[in-house]
Amino acid sequence: MPGPEGESRLAARRLVRVRRRRRYAVETVAALAGLLTLVAYVNWSSEPGPDDQAESDGLPAVVGRPSMASREPAAPPVPGLRPRERTPSPSPTPSPTVAPAPPAAPAVLTVSRSDIPATVDLTETGRRDWMHWGLGGAGATVRKHDGSAEIRDLGGQGERGGWDGNQELFRWRDGAPEKSADDTPDGVYTCGVGSGFNLAVVSDGEPRTATVYLGVWMARGRLDARLTGGGPSRTLRLEERHTSQSTRATIRFEAPKGSRLLLTWTVEEIFTPHCGNVGLQAVALR
Repeated sequence: MPGPEGESRLAARRLVRVRRRRRYAVETVAALAGLLTLVAYVNWSSEPGPDDQAESDGLPAVVGRPSMASREPAAPPVPGLRPRERTPSPSPTPSPTVAPAPPAAPAVLTVSRSDIPATVDLTETGRRDWMHWGLGGAGATVRKHDGSAEIRDLGGQGERGGWDGNQELFRWRDGAPEKSADDTPDGVYTCGVGSGFNLAVVSDGEPRTATVYLGVWMARGRLDARLTGGGPSRTLRLEERHTSQSTRATIRFEAPKGSRLLLTWTVEEIFTPHCGNVGLQAVALR
């Protein structure tokens, strides 16, 4: 058994061990307290302060948010713009203004008269179109077979009669249904005041000349020329109190395409009770 000296040493060792355990416990408690203090400090410092405003999604700007790309434009700033101000959109290009169409040229219409040549070649004078009346009877007509068909017979007042006593002669080489004729004096007429012929020439929009071969017998005839759709009108009179007379009426006109030159050739007055009349031989267009 140990003696008194041995017991003293054993007691001293026990005391050392107890003190060492107490020191370890104190150090452990102190370390744990420090750790708790550090955690509390971190939590306290991460709370948003009164001056820290939350962003639109409700999270504080400082709490674990990844950094975003700068919203500032990468391009150099435009002079005169404040920071973060967008470049104004360009003004829309105005629609091109459509120029108004030029006003239509005014219609042209002139009428003149002259003597008829002894022989009229309709193939030459009516290079665009022509029409002849009376060859073969009062209701017979011949026209240019490859013409424009712009000359129209619209009828008229009074009964037509055929006559083969005209002073002037007509010929052609391009007719239909009669292909050709040499020096024919035929024509048509109608008697009595108010009787006459209604004709039309369709306009193609270009300046044209219509030539009308007509006459009177012991009467005064009136030729009225006008354009459809408005515009000028012209009148020509031919009078013979004792016998017959013929003339060539030249009508120059220009009108919108599709409009018409209207011709009315009528008996205005008679000087005999025996069929004072107006007569018609041909119309040529060029």
